[in-house]
Amino acid sequence: MTVESTAAHASRRSAGSNAGATGTKRTTSTTGRKTAAAKKATTAKKPATAKKATAAKKAGGAVKSAEPHLVQLLTPEGERVENAEFDQYVEGITAEDLRGLYRDMVLTRRFDAEATSLQRQGELGLWASLLGQEAAQIGSGRALRDDDYVFPTYREHGVAWCRGVDPTNLLGMFRGVNNGGWDPNGNNFHLYTIVIGSQALHATGYAMGVAKDGADSAVIAYFGDGASSQGDVAEAFTFSAVYNAPVVFFCQNNQWAISEPTEKQSRVPLYQRAQGFGFPGVRVDGNDVLASLAVTRWALERARSGEGPTLIEAFTYRMGAHTTSDDPTRYRHDDERAAWEAKDPILRLRRYLESAPHADEGFFAELESESETLGKRVREVVRAMPDPDHFAIFENAYADGHALVDEERAQFAAYQASFDDTDGGK
Repeated sequence: MTVESTAAHASRRSAGSNAGATGTKRTTSTTGRKTAAAKKATTAKKPATAKKATAAKKAGGAVKSAEPHLVQLLTPEGERVENAEFDQYVEGITAEDLRGLYRDMVLTRRFDAEATSLQRQGELGLWASLLGQEAAQIGSGRALRDDDYVFPTYREHGVAWCRGVDPTNLLGMFRGVNNGGWDPNGNNFHLYTIVIGSQALHATGYAMGVAKDGADSAVIAYFGDGASSQGDVAEAFTFSAVYNAPVVFFCQNNQWAISEPTEKQSRVPLYQRAQGFGFPGVRVDGNDVLASLAVTRWALERARSGEGPTLIEAFTYRMGAHTTSDDPTRYRHDDERAAWEAKDPILRLRRYLESAPHADEGFFAELESESETLGKRVREVVRAMPDPDHFAIFENAYADGHALVDEERAQFAAYQASFDDTDGGK
């Protein structure tokens, strides 16, 4: 089984152009007096587009303008493009580094595919796939220093990979055997956050503490386009700006907040929201691992040097379902997915590696074998996970115990005992 790319097995066709959300267009009013006749004549001579703009304005609608600026260093065809502002952040990257980024994305996708299969087989209760978002996560994850701290949501499997978290540890929570299988302080990678948007506040508070400690490390918070509509995120923006916190807000705009498209969540591109809070925002091609790496390095350097927060909008696409309990065919069309498949992040980098050339067939074959080994290990580890102690949920609720918890424990023990067989076995 190969997971190199969702589009690679079909063909190495040329990719489409970049998509982008549209912003609002400011209209200016004319000044001076006009006679009623002049006004009437002016109205009669208005072109159709002007009439539409006026109608949209009266209706309270936004007038669409040109697509917002998108930072891109690799085109969908795998061609390197120059960027005067951000090239300096990847100028020292080597062929080995590029192969490393490619390996990260391929193995992350392989792990993700295995987790999805395990859920379908009943081994996991739920899974949130990152399919299609590998470049945004690997690029930003590899931009981090060891002393930086990460606050993820529940889909940052690629960032976890970059932080050295064993992939199998991510699956314990989704199997229901623990609340997170790793020590956050061991990798500076916080436990997954299921509550939408709350990690932005956690990251901001932590970053404020980092600043008070006088450290030069940075904090990064991941969330999706849907979470950007949460009040917690707006509050995090406010506090981070006022206290000049060394935090990077990394929004993965994968176009859909479950079944709600981005255009029904915001009337301006998401990165422009940062302007209202007093710090910069930038939109990066989230399917371009080089651009994601460069822009995140820039934002982290700003944070470490005391320049405050930054909002990065990684413009990408969720190729699969929101989670395995979701059916995306109910709210989006196949042609939309096909258009984004042409901009697949893994295929894009492979084209560049082959054309440079920075990799040969031996490298790709070896990586394919490694991905199969990873998939096998994930299956074996998950199926061998022991069931948790049924009474562990009552531990550590209170430091010195509590009468109500004792009562609940006793009730639960009685309930469990009702399943004992006639011989008294459990």
